[in-house]
Amino acid sequence: MRNSFMYSLGVVATLALVSGVAMAQNAPAGNQNRPAGAAPAGQQSNMPGRKTAQDTGGPAPMHNLDGTWIGNGESRLMTHIPEMTAAGQAKLKLNVPDPFSGSSNDPWQTCDPFGMPRVVNNEVRTIGFATMPDRIIILENYGKNWREVWTDGRPLPKNIGHPGGQSSRWFGYSVGHWQGDHTLVVDTTGMMPESWVDRRGYPHSVDARSIEEYDRVDHNHLNMKESIDDPAYYTQTFVIAQANYSWIAGQDDPKAGDIPFADEQVCIPSAAIEYQKLVGGAADEDATTTGAKPKNGK
Repeated sequence: MRNSFMYSLGVVATLALVSGVAMAQNAPAGNQNRPAGAAPAGQQSNMPGRKTAQDTGGPAPMHNLDGTWIGNGESRLMTHIPEMTAAGQAKLKLNVPDPFSGSSNDPWQTCDPFGMPRVVNNEVRTIGFATMPDRIIILENYGKNWREVWTDGRPLPKNIGHPGGQSSRWFGYSVGHWQGDHTLVVDTTGMMPESWVDRRGYPHSVDARSIEEYDRVDHNHLNMKESIDDPAYYTQTFVIAQANYSWIAGQDDPKAGDIPFADEQVCIPSAAIEYQKLVGGAADEDATTTGAKPKNGK
């Protein structure tokens, strides 16, 4: 298995064990029949502030996700990817995952933003929501990014990234609505085509649409499902990732102290460059496994 990395302030790299391009897994065995809101098999429930699957905290409040939620670090990436179009296959061949490889062009390697839709499914350690009169702010802990999801009824912009339309953006343009009392649906389009769908390198076109569903099944548990609709690259709409979050206890108590969102997860370009000099070029995994000549010529 390959390692993925993130840079935090003052630290060169923090390692987190993740799957490689062909090793992403569905939900672990035993999860398929778990009750809604229950923690996935193997999820730690003894972390400070984390609620157990049995501790529902009561019913979920209506139309309210406000607060900070803790996740498992990585979403469950789905292995069923629909057939890709010729354009999608051509773009996929250009993407070389694994930031530890000197041959990789993973945006992570150069500290470019994850952007959408990848930020939803990669490094999902904590997530926050804050409601404003006309929008909901989603706080993505990795990179300390925040996203605006407009809830005032406006439509998504048209023709983004094409002549006469607005420019595409790393995090796209997002609108949201409530489906029932407890599920927030976020539609995003106009995402930069340079961003990846996930860490495995799946691409998306400038016309792609990301659909996130945040289902608060009770007070203490939040389930996320992310789908991709991109007819230019994929023959069907498909679910790319799922994740489970738990409410952080005490965050509404001013005497409770810091909550995990105070942690920093920041990719630092200078540290990434030094890391590649020390490790990436010297031990190029792609060159080792494929016989390709490393970029540094050694």
